[in-house]
Amino acid sequence: MEKKLQTKNLTISFRTDNGKVQAVRGINFDLYKGETLAIVGESGSGKSVTSKAIIGILAGNSIVESGEIIYDGQDLLKINEEDFHKIRGDKIAMIFQDPLSSLNPIVKIGRQLTEAMILNGKMRQKESRKNFNKLIALLSRTMAIALERPDAEEYAKTVCANFDKFEYKHLDLEGEYNVAHEAADDALYELDSLILEVSKNAAKDISYRVKRVAKLAKTSVHEYVVNENAEKITALADEAVASIGAVKKGGDPTRLAEVLTEIQSILYAASKKPVPNFFAMGYYLTFATDPMPELPVEELNAFLRKYLDENFMLSFIEDVTKALRFSAYNSVKEKQEAISALNQLRFVFERDALNKQECYNTLKAMNKEVVEGIDKLELIKDSFAYTFYSGLKSELDKYFAAISKNIKEQKRYDRQQARYDALVAKGKEPDSKVIPAAITRLDVVKDNILVQIDRLVKNYENRIANVDKRDFASEAVAIIDYLKAQASGVVHKVTKSMAKNKALRLMDEVGIADARLRYNQYPFQFSGGMRQRIVIAIALAADPDILICDEPTTALDVTIQAQILELINKLKAERNLSVIFITHDLGVVANMADRIAVMYAGKIVEQGTSEDIFYDPRHPYTWALLSSMPDLDTKEKLEAIPGTPPNMIYPPKGDAFAARNKYALKIDFEEQPPMFEISETHSAATWLLHPDAPKLELPKIIKDRIERMTRNGGSDNDGE
Repeated sequence: MEKKLQTKNLTISFRTDNGKVQAVRGINFDLYKGETLAIVGESGSGKSVTSKAIIGILAGNSIVESGEIIYDGQDLLKINEEDFHKIRGDKIAMIFQDPLSSLNPIVKIGRQLTEAMILNGKMRQKESRKNFNKLIALLSRTMAIALERPDAEEYAKTVCANFDKFEYKHLDLEGEYNVAHEAADDALYELDSLILEVSKNAAKDISYRVKRVAKLAKTSVHEYVVNENAEKITALADEAVASIGAVKKGGDPTRLAEVLTEIQSILYAASKKPVPNFFAMGYYLTFATDPMPELPVEELNAFLRKYLDENFMLSFIEDVTKALRFSAYNSVKEKQEAISALNQLRFVFERDALNKQECYNTLKAMNKEVVEGIDKLELIKDSFAYTFYSGLKSELDKYFAAISKNIKEQKRYDRQQARYDALVAKGKEPDSKVIPAAITRLDVVKDNILVQIDRLVKNYENRIANVDKRDFASEAVAIIDYLKAQASGVVHKVTKSMAKNKALRLMDEVGIADARLRYNQYPFQFSGGMRQRIVIAIALAADPDILICDEPTTALDVTIQAQILELINKLKAERNLSVIFITHDLGVVANMADRIAVMYAGKIVEQGTSEDIFYDPRHPYTWALLSSMPDLDTKEKLEAIPGTPPNMIYPPKGDAFAARNKYALKIDFEEQPPMFEISETHSAATWLLHPDAPKLELPKIIKDRIERMTRNGGSDNDGE
């Protein structure tokens, strides 16, 4: 499965007046395309901090101590706000617990839905053109070296310029078609309700709506949309507008309803027509000397595709394949040199005390070699290589900043401890605890630096070993598809009218009835469940890859919770979204999560598939969550989790859950357990999984529930 997001060793703290709070401690997880990953835990476990780090909205007093969040070859913890702006909301969207916090109370819903679409539409057009130009130029330069022919440089320039040239024609053709086809779709959407309202003489804003339909109907006239009925639909549109006055004065609306129905019939037939291959058509109209044959669209597409393949595309794919193969094997040589350089320079970071100038100079030298080793024609970016510099620099910054900070922090701690001891010696009760010294361990930072170097070396070695397994012909087709997609992105301009119609459809998609009426309402005029649906619609407006849901049902009643969960499940399936679902309630995700990560005191204590967690839980904290989860069939008394989570200003020495865990072992109070692997999909951090640990049975309430779910074929009443 394709990884959409990787979180590695993420550690985040917050500065407070009472000391540094350790909110997230070394968590690791991957998110795959099309899956739902649920992150579950009590309040304060670090769930929301993790999600806010992913989307780049951590509070100002946060400290990212270590880790990486990798998306599309970038470390989201290292990129600047300008680059993050291209990702936040556009590629990664978020739904918050309280919908009112996401909505402007004095701005109508419609405007809040359309503003982001228009702004993101302009940004996408600019970004698409930039991506297209950058890749086609790189492809041309590589082909000029890779192709074994005397005129390779001139040939490469020509063939890439030709591709660019007919792409421009393709854009013009597709753009004109899109305007007409979207006008037809918009008119059909309006007509669905308008015809019924007109026939009952109950239409509101009849003048505006009929004129708008008439304008859209005329705009839909196009060679491949409304063609043979062009004159008829124009005449019908004019007749519809002319009929408005009579109807408004109390006249019979029957004829207007009939006219609108005829327009609807023509537009419906037009909307079902096959779409021409404008890509191939662009080539033919640019380079062919003969006029385009008059054929039905299916036959025309076959003719155009054959012409494009025979005259350009097959040879272009072959040229791109050669360029990709050359780039890959040239990259292998550079990777081998990078590996050698990294291994030779590694010693600089192994010294007992690091030299600042030497380290930063070495990092620049290493990064130069690493960058040379990147195969820039690979569509799926090598995140290890692209984030090498930012990751290593972050660790170096931390190391050299800590040298002076550690001294100051130790002095502060010594002063507080001396004052505390003096009060105790006098028999007085100190009014506060001594805040532990927030010392950065320099040896750990050095180890992290060496780990990152070794990880990059191993990554490059794996890529060198697997280069012969790459299917360069398939990659060439993918490159061309990417160029086509970027070109299409340039032509998709988002106007106010288009944004409004998309907003109305989104409102329909998320289950908001009477979308046209409610479009002009304010947030306070909606119920809590409806406001959450609006927030979901806003999040989906940019067609994101990843949707983060941070406790989206907590503020809603049980019935509405189920509806919102069902909606998120439906949208995920229809849009192939990757979802991170944050919740404190395991029951909420029982029927929607593909995988579950259970968090406690800033750490993931158990991770597995939904089936692993519900049918084979291993960590006592997971047992506690399941034992406190209500369902209709449990006869046992639910067990509340005793005590409270630890104060993370003073994190416990061993397992953070030990003090609340009735199954705790002596070692739980002394040492943090590692993550034990139970299966390929399931792992848990508990000493109970150690081979020498006593064997315990599941709590009866959980055992009975599992037996019941197994008997019922995997369903129970929890989460319903």
